Amino acid sequence: MTHDATPSPSAGRRFRAYTAKHLDELTARAGLGEAERLAVRAVAAVLPFRVNSYVIEELIDWDAAPDDPIYRLVFPQADMLPQTDVARIADLLRAGAPAGEVNRAANEIRARLNPHPAGQMDLNVPTIDRRDPLEGMQHKYHETVLFFPKQGQTCHAYCTYCFRWAQFVGDADLKFASGEVDHLVAYLKEHPEVTSVLLTGGDPMIMGEAVLSRYVEPLLGVDTLESIRIGTKSLAYWPQRFTTDPDADDTLRLFERVVDSGKNLAFMAHFSHPREMAPELVQRAVRRIRATGAVIRTQAPLIRTINDDAATWETMWRTHVRHGMVPYYMFVERDTGPQDYFAVPLARAYEIYRGAYNRVSGLARTVRGPSMSATPGKVCIDGVAEIAGEKVFVCHFIQARDPELVGRPFFARYDEKAAWLFDLEPALGAERFPWEQAPPEDAALLDAAHP
Repeated sequence: MTHDATPSPSAGRRFRAYTAKHLDELTARAGLGEAERLAVRAVAAVLPFRVNSYVIEELIDWDAAPDDPIYRLVFPQADMLPQTDVARIADLLRAGAPAGEVNRAANEIRARLNPHPAGQMDLNVPTIDRRDPLEGMQHKYHETVLFFPKQGQTCHAYCTYCFRWAQFVGDADLKFASGEVDHLVAYLKEHPEVTSVLLTGGDPMIMGEAVLSRYVEPLLGVDTLESIRIGTKSLAYWPQRFTTDPDADDTLRLFERVVDSGKNLAFMAHFSHPREMAPELVQRAVRRIRATGAVIRTQAPLIRTINDDAATWETMWRTHVRHGMVPYYMFVERDTGPQDYFAVPLARAYEIYRGAYNRVSGLARTVRGPSMSATPGKVCIDGVAEIAGEKVFVCHFIQARDPELVGRPFFARYDEKAAWLFDLEPALGAERFPWEQAPPEDAALLDAAHP
């Protein structure tokens, strides 16, 4: 491929990270008073904060802060956690308490925030020879394995809504990570049903090309593997990774090698708001990635106060198609961290999805949603209907822990306040959902009826 060498306005700018120690200065720039800045610092003692110079200088509209959606996307909000928890941490910070005491209090709060939803720590962990658990891997769905390279377990900036927030708080017991790509290859050879590997994090694109290659190259020799996916926010938060970083060209050549090996390289790009696509630098990065033969698919959760209206999603999907990307998922905010703060009720989520979907062309209607990545699988809300006089959500499994459930429709009672799968109840006389086991007494009756 020919690598475009045209300099961009942001060319040569070095990466600079801002962390919690910079919060007071940055939130003052947003116009927050002293008490609110302390409350934000208290929230950041519990949930991770990290941003960079590109996001600060190119994406945030500081004249609109703190209401600016990109500001809200990366900066903690004073009311993201229960008021009593915020006050407890704020009192410790005000009193100059030792860091260990603050962290112990923060850990107590984190433990109540469901740090690893959907059975990630117990139900999804694969083993070799059915004995030894493999660290830094998850195998929930029949065809797909997730791998967490240890050098990729941070991001260029953290999203306030991130369901992987537990990866970033410095607690080894909460973190997925592995440096053993040989274990991944061995597992894939033992499980030929796995046709896709997702490198995830954190963000694998935080790694330099030399490190990334050590994880990707061994996968090219696994014949049963059809696709390699990279889950990343780098296009939105640091497009220099593909344009002006010292190893940008080498990274693109690695992408070419994946494609030349006969495998699909799926670049799973997270865009949460249309403004993330506005800089020319991002558009140039997209062109360079697509020129390698990689397919860029876009996805994001529906987040209250950031992108919770149909016009925002319509603009995003149209922009993505215009630049050759494939709209893929609208997710529902997961049941972890500050879910109550960011969640949009499922009924409203469906209306937003439908409102955007019916105003885009067929090329953008590749997108699926609103989708919940819950314990039994990815559940999509297909609509609201009235059946036999009962108002219901019409749902189906896009993906499932039990492959027999994939594509299977089911119904849930309509509830305008429900924001997650487990807020719902079965409809139309059903006593349980398809993934739920029969109670023991019912199972005993079935056994007696069918000896």
